[in-house]
Amino acid sequence: MSETSNNRGSEELSRLGSNLTNEIGKVLVGQETMVMRLLTGLLTGGHVLLEGMPGLAKTLAVRCLAETIDTGFSRIQFTPDMLPADVTGTEIFNPKDGTYSIKKGPVFSNLILADEINRAPAKVQAALLESMQERQATIGGKSYPMAEPFLVLATQNPIEQEGTYPLPEAQVDRFMMKLKVDYPSAEEERKVLDRMAGGQSLPALNKVSNPAEIAAARKAAEAVFVDDKVRDYIVDLVRATRDPKAYGAAELEGMIEYGASPRASIYLMVAVKAHAFLQSRSYVTPHDVKTLAPDILRHRIILSYEAEAEGKSPEDLIQRVLDTVLVP
Repeated sequence: MSETSNNRGSEELSRLGSNLTNEIGKVLVGQETMVMRLLTGLLTGGHVLLEGMPGLAKTLAVRCLAETIDTGFSRIQFTPDMLPADVTGTEIFNPKDGTYSIKKGPVFSNLILADEINRAPAKVQAALLESMQERQATIGGKSYPMAEPFLVLATQNPIEQEGTYPLPEAQVDRFMMKLKVDYPSAEEERKVLDRMAGGQSLPALNKVSNPAEIAAARKAAEAVFVDDKVRDYIVDLVRATRDPKAYGAAELEGMIEYGASPRASIYLMVAVKAHAFLQSRSYVTPHDVKTLAPDILRHRIILSYEAEAEGKSPEDLIQRVLDTVLVP
């Protein structure tokens, strides 16, 4: 790819990101990091899991993103009494001619908001897992592909809350990123108060992008340059979660029961490319890697009993790895 076309792709992607961010900002106050990670997921096709207490605008952020794109949107509200057919769809018998027809479920759309995903039982999670990984759903023994773009943006409450189910590790691993959504600052909360408690309706958002533009932006993001030293840095970070002693973090020995898999390396690579493009750059820096590593790794590290007994969190161990592994 020539330098001129690469620059043109960078400008195109940068404009797309700023247009979406500005439009979402008409409704959403603050949460810039969450919006940027959602855009990163959109530009890579990687599913995103948002975790935080109720009332932190997780659902609102996803809805705003969907409203700014001229594509399909579906919201699935997960509950303990759900069945797999409530997600994927079912066969319907026609008694007149004795045949079956397919009624597709809400998962057959482009942007899927899986709201409070950890309130549904394991069978429902398994049905969604096929759609996330294989980008298809099976109804009546036949598989039906998903339309592109297809992206699952899920929200969940902390598992300490009543009525939640821990997501299976296999499904959590299919999410490219897991974001911890925190409370807004005092200034942001005041803006939320003025905007939301005034009795006025929220402004309508404009469609500022479409599937064709997103597909072009994804292609441009794939062409971003990643130096061999940065690629090695990505691999070293992920491998350090499996064998911290070999990378100079001997104090983490025995703290991590299971480290991140090679899927983490792949996701980190594609995510930092999109992140660099959103920053109007045609190359990746080690800072991009350090910025996104916690979101890529936090749900792929299983702590040992010793680490939990000492009150350690995945973020604590990831930060130690980032501080230890040599930066190129």
